[in-house]
Amino acid sequence: MNEFQIRYNEYLAEFEKYLQEYAAKMVTSPTILGDSMRYSLLCGGKRVRPVLALACADALGLDKQEILPFALALEMIHTYSLIHDDLPAMDNDDFRRGKPSNHKQFGEANAILAGDALLNEAYSICFRECAKGEKYAVVSAFLNECAGIYGMIAGQSADMQFSEENRELTEEDLFYVYEHKTGKLLLAPVAMASILSGNKSYLALEQFGKLLGKLFQMTDDILDVTGDFKALGKSIGKDETENKWTCVRLYGLEGAKIRAAECAMDALAILEGVEGDVSFLRDLVDYVLKRSN
Repeated sequence: MNEFQIRYNEYLAEFEKYLQEYAAKMVTSPTILGDSMRYSLLCGGKRVRPVLALACADALGLDKQEILPFALALEMIHTYSLIHDDLPAMDNDDFRRGKPSNHKQFGEANAILAGDALLNEAYSICFRECAKGEKYAVVSAFLNECAGIYGMIAGQSADMQFSEENRELTEEDLFYVYEHKTGKLLLAPVAMASILSGNKSYLALEQFGKLLGKLFQMTDDILDVTGDFKALGKSIGKDETENKWTCVRLYGLEGAKIRAAECAMDALAILEGVEGDVSFLRDLVDYVLKRSN
């Protein structure tokens, strides 16, 4: 196991401990609500967003305890989006992380409510953090914007609209979807760490976060063509079936791989302008570029 994998697992273990302790306290009535929330929230996964938040905190010299509540809120928002994304009315996927999707396990109505509950619980965390002072309120507002009608939800809406339209795919529209649907929730952990540390290297980290989000979605598009169910834990080949706008559709598979590599190089170049130890972040870029799941 190399140094990057060791550090990734350390960040992952630190977040999982915090998550497990919080989830154990989510006692609901009826119990099916809490069960369905925990089913998806504790379903594993790479936890790229919280890991990124903790890594950026380390790079900026920020106490990780300051960002852990926001990392948890972010992961709840991400999880709710996956629950809703898998619903028949949206991407209609029966599997997530190698297990039945929430709606296949608990039914559509309970899945919708589990997603709603996770989103509300995320904002409850943010509201409590706001009481600590101005920078915590700023971070909470930033996360809200990344998740809402100017962020992820806008991207999801555009993705659905574009896939239903019979017109030529444009790079401008594709990158709008990338920036909002995927990019905003990968920008969030980077920007939140900077804000909490007094806006250290904010402009450079903001650009890095945007490029990392773009790279992540590019590799996601590529894996939908080249990956397999066992590694991905979800259905493959759905982008073409559902007429999704992807970089593979726009550039072809090899062209998409080339542009993903170029995006990774741009992200690495941006890190040169960030103060602190960014070695893990550099390795993370390579990990995202070469990932198999």
